[in-house]
Amino acid sequence: MSPSDAIRNATPSCADDSDPGALAIDEARRRIAALAVPVAGGVRVALRSALGRVLDADVVSPRDVPNHTNSAVDGYALAGSDLPPSGTRELTVAGAALAGTPFAGRWQAGACVRIMTGAAMPAGTDTVVMQEHVDAAGEGRIRIDDRHRPGQNVRQAGEDIAAHSVVLPAGRRLTPADMGVMASLGLGEVTVHRPVRVAFFSTGDELRAVGDPLGPGDVYDSNRYTLFGMLERLGVEVLDLGVVRDSAAELARAFSRTSAMADVVITSGGVSVGEADHIGAVLGDRGRVEFRKLAMKPGRPFTFGRLGDALFFGLPGNPVAVMVTFYLLVQPTLGQLAGAGWQEPLTLRATSTGRIRKRPGRFECARGILDHAAAGGPTVAVTGSQGSGMLTSMSRADCFILLPESQGTVEAGETVTVAPFAAFV
Repeated sequence: MSPSDAIRNATPSCADDSDPGALAIDEARRRIAALAVPVAGGVRVALRSALGRVLDADVVSPRDVPNHTNSAVDGYALAGSDLPPSGTRELTVAGAALAGTPFAGRWQAGACVRIMTGAAMPAGTDTVVMQEHVDAAGEGRIRIDDRHRPGQNVRQAGEDIAAHSVVLPAGRRLTPADMGVMASLGLGEVTVHRPVRVAFFSTGDELRAVGDPLGPGDVYDSNRYTLFGMLERLGVEVLDLGVVRDSAAELARAFSRTSAMADVVITSGGVSVGEADHIGAVLGDRGRVEFRKLAMKPGRPFTFGRLGDALFFGLPGNPVAVMVTFYLLVQPTLGQLAGAGWQEPLTLRATSTGRIRKRPGRFECARGILDHAAAGGPTVAVTGSQGSGMLTSMSRADCFILLPESQGTVEAGETVTVAPFAAFV
């Protein structure tokens, strides 16, 4: 055996159950989060363009919502003091109030006003009896009984939002409901964080673009498409640099270009220990390597560091490992850079329908299919072969099965933690 063979055999591989030099995923998250400082610079955007953006400043209400005390139902507005303590009472109908057309007459004690939902309460009234609880008592009169209470069915001014209060805090990622809230305040623009700029490229002499002919040993670059899709859904500014050859000089030139234009640089491939894997060495020369291996399957060959002012993520080359490491490590980082904070995915507990082989020593992320209709609670089954090169295991799955470092083999009927893919959107 040659010295180089001995070194190669002594180096832990992705197939090993444990690697003393690999970093636990929780520690990796902590180190990455400590360096992910939100990007500076707020921009004003039209309300219709604000969906999914992150607020750069608090949204403060300029007015009460609702801006006037109004009826919550169709019915009759009256003074609570005119409600009968027992039996029934007849009241004269003095007029009507519609949404947008207030009661124009003069209300007096012992009278009521026909009122529609959303209409302003007439002066002197504080209670609404819904029309279903009223009986006609002759021309221009109604009869009510004693089942009502003062103040019922009335929405007070400022009941939903008080003037000068913080409605939406800085750092919130805006939802359709948030857009409606701001519209109710009359706000047509909002200040949000500028988009995080993310540059990415694939590495590998064997990679070919979709549509090009394949030569011996060539493969199509699927990682470029999965990365683009995952980034596009996050509302970041995407800079696609295509494919860079497995050359230290080519990588150095690519690093110089991307570090000047992006907040985050992502590569796929070239981070393992092969002779043509130059990412770590070039990053060490041009920037700073924070760590290089994860105690994780899939995703052990993973490099994180800094490249100028940009954060750098060197993802594995295997397609499934690219997606797993992106969702669990890159996506929460992008959220923190955008000002929304580090957000762990939503998880739930489910019963495994089959055996999942695993040895303690590293975190594993299997691909699964959830069944919410099962009696006794949700169940989950693996998608089949879990090889990190089998992208169909991601396409068929709708969740990750998260197996911690201490976990051994899971038997059918045991409970596991799963993260639905919907939580990563």
